[in-house]
Amino acid sequence: MVNNYVFHKNNILTYIYISNLGSQHKATIGNAEGRKNIMKKGYELLNDPFLNKGTAFTEEEREKYDLIGILPPTVQTLDLQAQQAYENVEKKPDVSEKRHYLMNIFSRNRTLFFYLFSQHVKEFMPIVYDPGIAESIRHYNEFFITPQNAAYLTVNHPEQMEKTIFNAAENRNIELIVVTDAEAILGIGDWGTNGVSIATGKLMVYTAAAGIDPAKVLPVVIDSGTARQSLLDNPLYLGLHHSRIKGSVYYNFIDQFVELVERLFPHLYLHFEDFGRDNAANLLHKYVHKYPVFNDDIEGTGIITLAGILGSLNISHEKLSEQRYMCFGAGTAGCGIVKRIYQEMLDQGLPANEAQKRFYLVDKQGLLFDDMDNLTPEQRPFARKRNEFANAKELITLEAAVKAIHPTILVGTSTQGGTFTKAIVTEMASHTKRPIIFPLSNPTELAEAKAEDLINWTDGRALVATGIPSAPVKYNGTTYEIGQANNALIYPGIGLGVTASRSKLLTDRMISVAAHSIGGIVDADVSGAAVLPPVSRLTEFSETVAAAVAGEAVAEGLNRVQITDPLACVKAQKWIPAYHKN
Repeated sequence: MVNNYVFHKNNILTYIYISNLGSQHKATIGNAEGRKNIMKKGYELLNDPFLNKGTAFTEEEREKYDLIGILPPTVQTLDLQAQQAYENVEKKPDVSEKRHYLMNIFSRNRTLFFYLFSQHVKEFMPIVYDPGIAESIRHYNEFFITPQNAAYLTVNHPEQMEKTIFNAAENRNIELIVVTDAEAILGIGDWGTNGVSIATGKLMVYTAAAGIDPAKVLPVVIDSGTARQSLLDNPLYLGLHHSRIKGSVYYNFIDQFVELVERLFPHLYLHFEDFGRDNAANLLHKYVHKYPVFNDDIEGTGIITLAGILGSLNISHEKLSEQRYMCFGAGTAGCGIVKRIYQEMLDQGLPANEAQKRFYLVDKQGLLFDDMDNLTPEQRPFARKRNEFANAKELITLEAAVKAIHPTILVGTSTQGGTFTKAIVTEMASHTKRPIIFPLSNPTELAEAKAEDLINWTDGRALVATGIPSAPVKYNGTTYEIGQANNALIYPGIGLGVTASRSKLLTDRMISVAAHSIGGIVDADVSGAAVLPPVSRLTEFSETVAAAVAGEAVAEGLNRVQITDPLACVKAQKWIPAYHKN
C-alpha cells in the first residue's frame, strides 16, 4: 500500500490511502470544519469525546444519529450533567479518586469536562494538574485505560512519525502541541512514556484557563527510553524498555518531529515541556527564532517568578536594580528564571556587567564559581569569581552562601524539601527589610519551605510565593494571602495571544509584557496582599496576558491576521464549552 500526504493551495492537508485494490479514502487534516463533515453514529459517536454529548443528545439527534435505545430516555442539559458530576466528585474520598473520576469524564466528553472545570478552576487545578498529576505519572501503566487522543512517538521508529501524528490528529486542525520527552517531570524526574500525562495536563489548563479549543490541541510524548531502572524492570511499563538514546540520533528525531508538525499545521504553536537540562535550552535556542515555540520550564517559570517579584516590589516600594538575587537549584528552571530576571534588569536600564553582579547561583556543590569544569552554558554567565570572597572554599552550602552574600531575593527550584531552614531565613531577614522568598519546588514534599514558617520566622515581613497552593497565613492579627507561582497564570494566556494573533514567533518582548501584565495586578495597599493574583481568577488574567501578547505581536509586526483591538481579537478566539445543535 502507499500512504501520501498532500498540501492543497488552501492549506488543507489531505491524506490519501491507496490500497492494493486501488480504492481511495480521504480525510482532511487542517480543516476546521473537517470533523463536522464526518458522519458518526451510534457508539462511534458516543465514543468520540469531541462530539459526544451523552445524555444531552436531544430526541431529534438520537433519531438522526442512531442513538435510540442506547442512552437512558431522559434528555439532560449540560448544567444538569455538570451538577450531577460535581456531586460525584465531592463524594470521592481523596484527590486520587477525584482525579480518576474527572479523567474518565475527560476521556468521554470534553465539553462536559471543561464546562465543569471552568466552574471550579481553583478547586480542580491541584486535582487534574499539579500536584495531583504526579501520582498519575508514577502509576501510568496501572491507570491506563485510553490514550486520551495523545500521540506516542518512539525514537526506535522515526519512519512511523508521520503516520502517528496523522492518526492522533484524526482530522482535527491542530493549533497547539505540548510535547515532552519526560526526562525531567515536575520535581519527580525521568518517567519515560508515563510523562504523556504532563502533556495532557498542560493542555487541559490551556483550555480551562484561556479557552483554547480542545479539538485543536495535541499532546505528544517522545519516548527515547528512560534512566529509571524501576520502569525498565517493570514488565507492565508501557514505554521502551531501554536506557535513553542521546546524541545525534535523539536530536535528528526532534528535528524531524518539529519540521513535520510545522509543515502539517501551518499555524502551530509548539510548547516544549519537561525536557532534561542537557536538552531543554539547546532545543529552545534552536527553534525560537524560526517558529513560535515555548519552553515552560525555562520561560514559563521565569515569567511567573518575574511577575511575582514585580508584585513584591510593588508592595515593598523597592527597585529591581537594588536587589541581590540568589537561586538555590541551578538547573533548567533555576537558570531560566535567572535569565528572565537578568533580562528585566537590562530592560530597566542596568548595564549588563552591573546586572550580572546581582546574581548568585547555588547548586548541590554550593555557590557556583567560574573555574568549575562542570558548569552548563546557562550557568556560566552568572558564576562568580573566587577572589570576590575571602572564604570561597567554605561556600559549599546554602546557609554559608546566604551568610556571605545577604540576598534580598531567594528562589528555590532545588526539589530538596525543607532546605530553607529557620537559620537560613532568619539570617537573610536580618539584612533586608522585606525579604522576597519563593520556594517553588513541587510537589508538596519537595518544597524548600512552608509559607506559614516563612511568615512566622520573619515576623510577617517576608514576601512569599510558593510553587504549590498554600492556605492564607494568620500572624499577629494580619491574614497573609500566599501567591502561587503557578505557570498556569501565564502560559495559557501567552498561548492564546500567540494563536489569536497568528504570531510568527514568540519573542522576549512578548514574554516581558506578559509578566508585567500579571505583576501589575497586585493590590499593594492591602495589608498581607499576595504577590501574585489568585488562581481563582485564572480565566480573567489569561485574557489580560493574551491581549498584552497579541498587542506586542502587532507592535513587532509578527501578526498574520489583522488586529485593531487585541482584547477583542483574543475574546473572539476563545472556545466556550457548550453543546451545539447538530
